[in-house]
Amino acid sequence: MNRAELVDSISSATGQPKSEVTRTLTALLHTVTGALSKGDRVTLVGFGTFERRMRKARTGRNPRTLAPLKIAAAKVPAFRAGKELKDIVNGRSKQQPLNVAKPKAAAKPAAKKAAAKPVAKKAVAKKAGKKTSKKR
Repeated sequence: MNRAELVDSISSATGQPKSEVTRTLTALLHTVTGALSKGDRVTLVGFGTFERRMRKARTGRNPRTLAPLKIAAAKVPAFRAGKELKDIVNGRSKQQPLNVAKPKAAAKPAAKKAAAKPVAKKAVAKKAGKKTSKKR
């Protein structure tokens, strides 16, 4: 599953527009990346933990020439799966259905109608005022 497929799946499961899901997913990834760059851990209970680990400096070999190479120490991101995720992947447990309340769509059109009516009345009143001023 790639990012676009993930956004489609979340959008259909939650009923939110794809643009909103994309912004939310981007914010999540940005937040996790920022925390890891600072050295913090991000723990999602049941899912897993994102953390930063230190990789020691070591000597490697160039596969073409077999000459020894010095590989510098590095900080690398790591993910440790949680128990619930491991159990679902191994078939020992089933994933719980997603219970997400769908947003009410009726609230937005009512607000638009209420705002549209006064504007229409003002436009009619202005037109009527212009007609009387032209006759005089």
